Amino acid sequence: MLLVPVIDLMHGQVVRAVRGERSTYRPIVSRLAAGSDPLTLARALLERCSARQLYVADLDALLGGAPQTAVLRTLLADQPGLELWLDAGFATPAQAQRLRDELGADGARVVPVFGSESLQSAAGLPADAILSLDRRGAERLDPAGCWDAPQHWPRRVIVMTLERVGADSGPDLDTLAAVQRRAGDRWLIGAGGIRHAEDLQRAAAAGAGAWLVASALHDGRIDGSMADHRS
Repeated sequence: MLLVPVIDLMHGQVVRAVRGERSTYRPIVSRLAAGSDPLTLARALLERCSARQLYVADLDALLGGAPQTAVLRTLLADQPGLELWLDAGFATPAQAQRLRDELGADGARVVPVFGSESLQSAAGLPADAILSLDRRGAERLDPAGCWDAPQHWPRRVIVMTLERVGADSGPDLDTLAAVQRRAGDRWLIGAGGIRHAEDLQRAAAAGAGAWLVASALHDGRIDGSMADHRS
């Protein structure tokens, strides 16, 4: 299973995401590196996981502000082989393409993540896109009905259970299984809840092709030894 490290960016700093309650996020405290500088922590996370993918949640953009393009440029320039999975609150494919264009040649290495909480329609997503099916508890964050439109899902789909993020409560494998029953041959990526190596093993056995991880890496509870770096 692929292990994809995550950084949550807010006002130019990496913050610790907990349960999707964005107003409570604070600058990260990590065993991997001192401070909350995005470049320093991205390097540490990628090394810890031996990864070439990095998931970035641009919380400024998700909350209605401008994308943090300067930080994104720095990350891409520092890591020439990096594939950057970016959730910046994209409502349409055109919005994502504008940001990729702003990033110049390096924008080709940005994979847009379209969250169901933000998306206007699941139809017509780019072939290289990732769709994130977002939920908090029993509530689907899905004004456009993406959860119920599997015919429009791209090849890669994230199952995002926000109340599990940073909560040390274990992965939501029931929701993963429910999505898998409708996903056909799509590649499923879990998000939230990983605490230790046993959770990763359970997630892989449940059919996850990858999992997004932050807190367990920062706290030193897992590393990249279980990762399969084929995507």
